[in-house]
Amino acid sequence: MSIFTQTKLLPSPKHHVHTVCHSPILRTTVHCSVSTTTKPKPVPENLVIKPPQLQQLEPSPDNIRPMVNDPSLLSTWSHRAWVASGCTTVLISLAKSVASAAHSHIWAEPILAGLVGYVLADLGSGVYHWGIDNYGGASTPIFGAQIEAFQGHHKWPWTITKRQFANNLHALARVITFTVLPLDVAFDDPILHGFVAVCSGCIMFSQQFHAWAHGTKSRLPPLVLALQDSGLLISRSQHSAHHRQPYNNNYCIVSGVWNEFLDKQKVFEALEMILFFKQGLRPRSWSEPSPEWIEEAETISQLANN
Repeated sequence: MSIFTQTKLLPSPKHHVHTVCHSPILRTTVHCSVSTTTKPKPVPENLVIKPPQLQQLEPSPDNIRPMVNDPSLLSTWSHRAWVASGCTTVLISLAKSVASAAHSHIWAEPILAGLVGYVLADLGSGVYHWGIDNYGGASTPIFGAQIEAFQGHHKWPWTITKRQFANNLHALARVITFTVLPLDVAFDDPILHGFVAVCSGCIMFSQQFHAWAHGTKSRLPPLVLALQDSGLLISRSQHSAHHRQPYNNNYCIVSGVWNEFLDKQKVFEALEMILFFKQGLRPRSWSEPSPEWIEEAETISQLANN
């Protein structure tokens, strides 16, 4: 539409005798012209809103569902060597305790020390398990691989039963080797070695106890079932509570004897509050479970391959 105007000055119709000049009247004429353009009628297909194409991310080992025959579940000769060295250092410590106790004719103290080592190994497994479940990540120095592995374990807990023996124990066996070997060389005290042998042995085999806690009753050896039912090893029912929301209890994985006390007294919750207010560290258990923590069950094909 376009608009243009014309302006004319006309004399005033009223005249007065004594006026020298006349006041003109401003008269404006407005002319309008309208022009229209015809737009094409929209096609229905063009009204569909298509989502933007997202860039496809390359799959990484951390977000790929592990397979039954995954090479990462198999033992290597390096794994076996570390487990052998760990077992050797533990057996040397135990042999030194027995030999020194027989030579000095004292048995009660080394046995009591071994019992203390067994109880503290369960507590240590719980503290360590709580720490790597709630803090740090794959890039954390020293503990990053363990943190990532335990987070993956929450998503696919059944994979621990598919890991071969040395594959499951080699990381802890390496730590035990470097910790216990100097003690084997430096000391002969039967009480010290009674504690060290039992405590270090339980810590090294805690991952195997953990794996048995995920096993089905029909597939576990009768001796393991008896030890679980007696409370000497972590039971399947007790540990299964750790894999249910809110994922903040039953952290101990040797015997589980500490779990009830630690959970009822809210020991780990108190530690989390201290770390939060002192260091600003927020535990993962305070947040809603992420997809990485939601358990995925075994498929029918995987169960058939067992």
